[in-house]
Amino acid sequence: MTSPDKKSFLLRIDPELWSEIERLAAQELRSANAQVEYLLRDALARRGRDAATRGATRAVGGAKDTKR
Repeated sequence: MTSPDKKSFLLRIDPELWSEIERLAAQELRSANAQVEYLLRDALARRGRDAATRGATRAVGGAKDTKR
């Protein structure tokens, strides 16, 4: 069941990459969808986008990407 406050969209992704996302999701006890959202939030947080962590149910590491 989808959450009414979430945006849905179609994503075309390489099958091997999707398999890896599913594997990571299973290891971390998340759905594949939740894993994608987690990875996106983590990537934004690493780039210093504080707004990416708003509404997150689990804090993401505070490391910032210094390679710019």
